[in-house]
Amino acid sequence: MTATSSTADGGVQQLVHLAAKANALIQAIAQPSLVQLVMRIALAVPFWRSGILKWDGFLRLNDTAVYLFSDTFMLHLPGGPYPFPAPAVVAFLSGCAEITLPILLVLGFATRFAALGLLIMTLIVELTVPDGWPIHITWAAMALSLMAWGPGKLSVDHCIGSFMKKNGTPL
Repeated sequence: MTATSSTADGGVQQLVHLAAKANALIQAIAQPSLVQLVMRIALAVPFWRSGILKWDGFLRLNDTAVYLFSDTFMLHLPGGPYPFPAPAVVAFLSGCAEITLPILLVLGFATRFAALGLLIMTLIVELTVPDGWPIHITWAAMALSLMAWGPGKLSVDHCIGSFMKKNGTPL
């Protein structure tokens, strides 16, 4: 072995060691529960923002929300586009879901069900605005990841689960 190759080996070892330290630092920052909390908030925000625009007061839809579901939004299905059935009902249900489900997500309460609801809403939004698929697929990925891995330790669900486990109550 020459002096040059041993110097190169030492440099490679230093680089591997530095990469391992950087990897450990990244893992320390990106704790799974923190990632799940951020994911819950990131998925909640666009639906919440859409939902608050639909209301004029407690359980009072504004005229614009009903108008959009009556005259503007269409379902892009084969042979379509088709208008939404019962647009006032769909607007009301959509507005309720866009307020309730994001609150549940941020709290981490009934998280998997809230994420499922937002996944279904995402699919309907995709059928309504098919050109929006780049953002819709990110919403779907966030919802699916929350459905698969749950809300994390920073959630009401985790607190309830810990309490139930501590008291010997099966979930």
